[in-house]
Amino acid sequence: MKQGILQKLTLFAFSVCIGSTVCAQPFATSAHEQPADSTGIVAKTESNPPNDAVLIAAPKHLNIEFPRAVRLVKLTLRNEQRDWVDISFRYSPSANFSYEWILPGLEPSIYYTADWAILATNDRLVRGSFSFSFGPNAQAPSVARAAEEALLQQRYGDPSIRYVAPPRTQIIINQDPPSYDPPFTIKLERDQND
Repeated sequence: MKQGILQKLTLFAFSVCIGSTVCAQPFATSAHEQPADSTGIVAKTESNPPNDAVLIAAPKHLNIEFPRAVRLVKLTLRNEQRDWVDISFRYSPSANFSYEWILPGLEPSIYYTADWAILATNDRLVRGSFSFSFGPNAQAPSVARAAEEALLQQRYGDPSIRYVAPPRTQIIINQDPPSYDPPFTIKLERDQND
């Protein structure tokens, strides 16, 4: 009796699955696209160097001032080839209005971009960025990006195709693997007295 009920239920479930409409998952936005800032913090945030600034010399400091106290959880600096610059950012759980870093000597580059992320009210993640360039022949970063975009459109034709340059790699041939010295030495020889 139980076996007959189980067969009928299985047949019913199978017929429901076959007769139902199949729906695809809704389209999800890319992880690289950030949602619009509903808090208004990005528009009111000031940076030094300002966004799209062209400086005579490399900046010595990087400053960010927010309209209210926030917790800065990310700050990165990269050149136009997406190479990282170590600025010794460390997360601090205390909220502040203003943050400042002393920059290392920056190498000549077409432009630099600082990406930041904060935790705003209700621990909402808000992201922003600003770019700057320096040197005697420097152009505004927006001009350099527009030239890059025009080149990509010329190369690939379709403006909906977004090209992201792969990170630069270094190929090393005929090199021995690195050796690491441990912080201590283990002596495996037996004593002569044993």
